[in-house]
Amino acid sequence: MPTDPSASTVPARLPGTSRTPVTVRPATPADLDAVAALAALTFPLACPPGSTRADQQAFITAVLSAERFAGYLADPDRDVLVGVGPDGQPLGYTMLVEGEPGDEDVRDSLAIRPTVELSKCYVHPDHHGAGVAGALMAASLDAARDRGAQGMWLGVNQLNARAQAFYTRAGFAVVGTKHFQVGERLEDDYVLERPL
Repeated sequence: MPTDPSASTVPARLPGTSRTPVTVRPATPADLDAVAALAALTFPLACPPGSTRADQQAFITAVLSAERFAGYLADPDRDVLVGVGPDGQPLGYTMLVEGEPGDEDVRDSLAIRPTVELSKCYVHPDHHGAGVAGALMAASLDAARDRGAQGMWLGVNQLNARAQAFYTRAGFAVVGTKHFQVGERLEDDYVLERPL
C-alpha cells in the first residue's frame, strides 16, 4: 500500500507490550468491513445501563453498517479516520461532520462557528488506555482545522463518565444537553464543545 501523506504515526502503549506505533489515516473502502465490525463491537460499550441489546442492534444496523460507512466515505462533509496497528487492522476510528448542526438544542448550545461535529470516537476495548484514542483525537482536531473550523462539538451520554473524562482531558467542556435516539429509546446526552 502506498504511503498516505495525510497519515500520522504516534507511539502508543498497548496492554502487555512495549510501545507500538499506531498510524492514524483516512479510512478507505478497503477498511469498510473492519470499521463496521469495530463499530458494532464498540457502540454498546458507550450505551447507558438501561439500553437494551435490541435498541443497540437497531442503531448498529441503521447507522453503523459497512454500507452506511461507504456512504460516509463518499460524503464530502465527512472525514472518517482510523487508527491502525502494525498489522493494518483498525484499533479505533473517528468520524467528523462539517457544518451547522441539525439539532436545535445543539445549535443553541454552541458558541463557536464554523464548527465540526466529532460524531464518533471509538477504540477497541483491548486497546483502551493505550494511547489510540489520544492519537485519533489529535488527528481529528487537525482534520477539523484543515476544514477551516474554529470549534468542535460532540454529544456524549450523560452516564458515560469514562468518555466524559477523556473529552475533558482533550479540552472539551459541557455547554448544553440534547437527546439521542437509540432504537426505541431516547437517551440524554451532554453537548460538549472546544475551540480549535
